[in-house]
Amino acid sequence: MIMDWENWQPGELAVLCFIIRGADVMLIRKKRGLGAGKINAPGGRIEPGETPLAAAIRETQEEICVTPIDLEERGDLHFHFTDGYKLHCWVFVARHFEGEPAETDEAIPMWFPMENMPYHEMWEDDRHWLPQVLAGGKFRGWFEFDTETMLSKRLEFSPEALFQSHA
Repeated sequence: MIMDWENWQPGELAVLCFIIRGADVMLIRKKRGLGAGKINAPGGRIEPGETPLAAAIRETQEEICVTPIDLEERGDLHFHFTDGYKLHCWVFVARHFEGEPAETDEAIPMWFPMENMPYHEMWEDDRHWLPQVLAGGKFRGWFEFDTETMLSKRLEFSPEALFQSHA
């Protein structure tokens, strides 16, 4: 079955925030929730009335005890799972932050060199769009998953903004 992305509506809204320091990027090992055990960026669900930008800052503070500064919106992800779960996720990058990364009940923070990302421990879609984001590009992505197996992908990349900022 071909996904009708034009009429697709998310069930939940979320954010990811990649913090870059020189040639390294801050990632987390998720301890609970969707993707528990996987490596990803800090992030989570957007609360009612909250903007994606505010959610990215709050979730990063909650998960690794740092405040990202001067966030840049780099793209958005649309996920449709065969069990019916549908998620729209905004992706942000920050090159500055305040505080010292610390483990919480939700996540273990870790720095990784950008040239040696642990894609084998991340969601399958990440390897298709994250290199572009870390290189400064913008994107939009649509993915279908059956549990943790990617069934289909569609990506659009651009050095220019592809959409109006929701932040």
